[in-house]
Amino acid sequence: MIIAKDTTKLEEIDPLRPSKAAFYSAILPGLGQAYNKKYWKIPVVYGAIGTSLYFYIDNNKKYHSYRDAYKKRLLGQEDTQYGYLDDSRLIAAQRFYQRNRDLSLLVTVGFYILNIVDANVDAHLMQFNVSDKLSFQPDVYTNDINYKPNLGLTFNYKF
Repeated sequence: MIIAKDTTKLEEIDPLRPSKAAFYSAILPGLGQAYNKKYWKIPVVYGAIGTSLYFYIDNNKKYHSYRDAYKKRLLGQEDTQYGYLDDSRLIAAQRFYQRNRDLSLLVTVGFYILNIVDANVDAHLMQFNVSDKLSFQPDVYTNDINYKPNLGLTFNYKF
């Protein structure tokens, strides 16, 4: 007895899946990737957000350090940490670390948003029908007359 399998039947599409994945990633970065079962992306998400957050914190500490030294100098107090720098160097260091701090914050927010967008797009792409019945691929084949390589495109559709 032969049982035929219905190959034309499509899988159910969950229209809320992309929004759930985006919501989960917005609540906790990487959770949307886990919902999509793309576990290898979770360390990438935390590495990107963690690295940019580290630079934000480091630049913020240095900015406040130079700012406090400049404030002490304006009040007439002796600064032991940056006593070798003049006022213009302290101001330049403050501006440098403030700009880097703000840029690091923008990069952190950008990676957070990219995490949400990645989860949403990945959930959308998981719903597309990708089967072996339809294929489109480039092909390199040799010419039978002069044996030179030729480029071509192969389009296959199996019923």
